[in-house]
Amino acid sequence: MFVDTTALREQVLDDVLLSGYGSAGQRCSALRLLFLPHETADLIIEGLKGAMDTLVVGDPADPRTDVGPVIDEDARGALEAHVERLTREAKVLHRIATPAGGHFFAPTLAEIQDASFLPKEVFGPILHVIRYDPAQLDKAAGPVAASGYGLTLGVHSRLESFAEAVQAAVPAGNIYVNRSMIGAVVGVQPFGGEGLSGTGPKAGGPHALLRYAVERAVSVNIAAQGGDPALLNLDI
Repeated sequence: MFVDTTALREQVLDDVLLSGYGSAGQRCSALRLLFLPHETADLIIEGLKGAMDTLVVGDPADPRTDVGPVIDEDARGALEAHVERLTREAKVLHRIATPAGGHFFAPTLAEIQDASFLPKEVFGPILHVIRYDPAQLDKAAGPVAASGYGLTLGVHSRLESFAEAVQAAVPAGNIYVNRSMIGAVVGVQPFGGEGLSGTGPKAGGPHALLRYAVERAVSVNIAAQGGDPALLNLDI
């Protein structure tokens, strides 16, 4: 998600929180990289820390819960290993408490230098912040575009020209402007990516059914049966 200085802070906080930590960050469309302009990055980060402190981590069957567990212990272990790397090579900005037991993982906010820090997707409630200069958008977006993945892209700005510039810099199948990046409604918002994140038609789109169909062709030389083909076709 790319944010510029014209974005509404409160809206950014709401949508980042939902996109990054909703479903414990385990949606394929979840927010992983948050690009913040140098001028407003500190203000937004402080707001995110406070907003994270309001999250309730616990049993997903409890309606008060905001963030449930990750899928299994292997997933939790991989996330903890990534946090250890962030601690060594980047900067962990904030984490919140989690219940004892289960496969709970603390929602985490970290700051990295650029998108090349992530060689692959980190599938869980870890949000990576990157400070950037909107005047050098292509430089910041380059490592994202070069990754080859293109499922979802978020933009927060009141300038249509900025949203268009981000779309041109980062190829993606689904682009969300001034809203969360998760929760596409099948049949209303066809969903699917491109590059390493796509297979062709979008789920819920007009051509989705073709992905579930098998086309077969049968060719028979009826002359090999002997006789006149016209007689073989007589309706007796």
